[in-house]
Amino acid sequence: MPACIKCGAYTKFQNGTCHACYHSKNGAVSSDYEDDIIGLNDDEWEYRYSMIKGRIAETLIQELFLSLKYNVFRYGMEHTVPGIAELLRGVKGEVAKQIKRMPDFVIQHKDSKKTFFVEVKFRANESFSEENLPLDYPYENAFIILVSKKHIKCLSVQELKNGKAITPSCHNYLGNRKEFDLDKEVIKNFCEFAVQFFATV
Repeated sequence: MPACIKCGAYTKFQNGTCHACYHSKNGAVSSDYEDDIIGLNDDEWEYRYSMIKGRIAETLIQELFLSLKYNVFRYGMEHTVPGIAELLRGVKGEVAKQIKRMPDFVIQHKDSKKTFFVEVKFRANESFSEENLPLDYPYENAFIILVSKKHIKCLSVQELKNGKAITPSCHNYLGNRKEFDLDKEVIKNFCEFAVQFFATV
């Protein structure tokens, strides 16, 4: 976690200051500090930050498949039912659960017409297992593509349910998936993009 360069408290930005130090005068916190606070609270900031990381990862994978002769269709709840992600935060119920579980993409190879569900995740720790899937995840034929700071790895939901996992030391690279028949050099290029975009995450 980033720490304040003045007092060591939690802050949102690396090499930044916390709210108290930012608003302090000559090292002493302003008495009207609480009234001066603007912006996102910590929970809201973390939610937005995670959403942005996820969207960057999704865009990387979308562009990767587009560059490799795939049709890419955005399928997740944010695209099928625009604006509903905000409305479903904290909402329970079967319909909300089904909407939240929709995979991010449907991809189709332009030549072979093979079609796949794809769910994209970003994990700085490069780890994903069955425990990270929602309970009773209905898309058993979907593929989970995990973007990390260095690699792009992939397992099917069925493989996850059978005990396999994506870990920093595994070799479940996206380029090894025979279903997709992808150019490994292109994937390496997109891994380089990931390194640049997520270097400080």
